[in-house]
Amino acid sequence: YKRYFKGLKMEDIKKQEDINFEDKITKAKELLEKLSNPQITINESLKLYNDGLKELELAQKLLEEAKLVFVTQSNNSW
Repeated sequence: YKRYFKGLKMEDIKKQEDINFEDKITKAKELLEKLSNPQITINESLKLYNDGLKELELAQKLLEEAKLVFVTQSNNSW
């Protein structure tokens, strides 16, 4: 994990995390809107639901990674 961020500034990492996080949340919202269509099939509903869960799980992972980087940076500065 550290190799991935080696040489990057904390601000650059935060900016990248925010963009990806925002993209994932936006995608999940779009999928939720599609789910509210009463004319989609059950199979389509299941696919949209699973895709939405994946987007939210990825967003959560991005937040956890950002927290890890922050904690690591904070610990290294002491």
